[in-house]
Amino acid sequence: MIRSRYVRYSGLIPVAILLAGCQVGGSTVSQREGYFTWVDEQGRVRYSPIIEADDQASARDLEEQPQDAESEYTLENYPDADELAKDGYVRPGERQPYFTWRDAEGNVRVSYYRPDVRSDIEKGLVPPPIEITQASVYYPGPELVPTEPVEGYDPQVFELLGVENGTGNFFEQFAGSCCQGLETEGYTEWQQGREFGVDIASQSPTHQFVTGESPYHLIALSSVITRPDFVMRLRSFARDGVFVPSLAFLDRNFQPLRLVTDIVSRYEPENWHRRGFLEAWVPVFPGQGERWILVFTREEDLMTQDVIESSRGPRAIPHINQGELGLMMFEEE
Repeated sequence: MIRSRYVRYSGLIPVAILLAGCQVGGSTVSQREGYFTWVDEQGRVRYSPIIEADDQASARDLEEQPQDAESEYTLENYPDADELAKDGYVRPGERQPYFTWRDAEGNVRVSYYRPDVRSDIEKGLVPPPIEITQASVYYPGPELVPTEPVEGYDPQVFELLGVENGTGNFFEQFAGSCCQGLETEGYTEWQQGREFGVDIASQSPTHQFVTGESPYHLIALSSVITRPDFVMRLRSFARDGVFVPSLAFLDRNFQPLRLVTDIVSRYEPENWHRRGFLEAWVPVFPGQGERWILVFTREEDLMTQDVIESSRGPRAIPHINQGELGLMMFEEE
């Protein structure tokens, strides 16, 4: 009996040792400290060690460490936001962002990500801001005569125009010959919400302005007198030449309040659905008493021409005393 009992216990000892080993050090790899499990693309279970940062460094050790160069405020570490946006928010030395994708045959492809860094104006999502066209503007009152020569100033310009110099400023010269005697029949009322046309043709009335004889057209601003001001888009369409406008803004008694000449209009060439035109953006001030817009041209403008680049080389567009204009009020959406 003693022997049989010994044999029975001898069979249990290995099992007890095995159970003890499972409780002490026999945990699976996934349960061991410092490991994590994951499954690869073929469904096989993998084990990888967890790389932990050394957290034994004290605060004093961190203070003794030299400062990182990236903490310095330099253009390299802190570039300008606009310049960084132009580069697609990729700093010098960094890898270009990329993404992976599969083609039609199942092959994995890698493509670099190139963000569209154009502005909303360049993308055409918002209209560009309006810029008032450069011009010579004259008001009543004494003119400011420069004490030093100015580029482009010609002291003989009054003689060329037939105006006696020294008898008053240019605005007074213009107002002396205009505008109470103008013919008001056939004027055009300003139309809101759309572009409207003005024709200056052979049957249009003419007047001897101080700048020379010219056909003219009057535009009434009675429909917009409640507005303090607005910006007018003025287009002069080309046909066998182009009409170069000058503008005089008159009060209710046809007294000139403002004179705008030498308008530096931008020429837009024709395309398949419209003619070419000169375009200008001019402010209008009904709140300051302006009630009429007088459109005319000058003799000196008729003696010049516009030269543009076309597919066949330079092309000259003569200036004529007749033309078709398009006017519209700019309104922000």
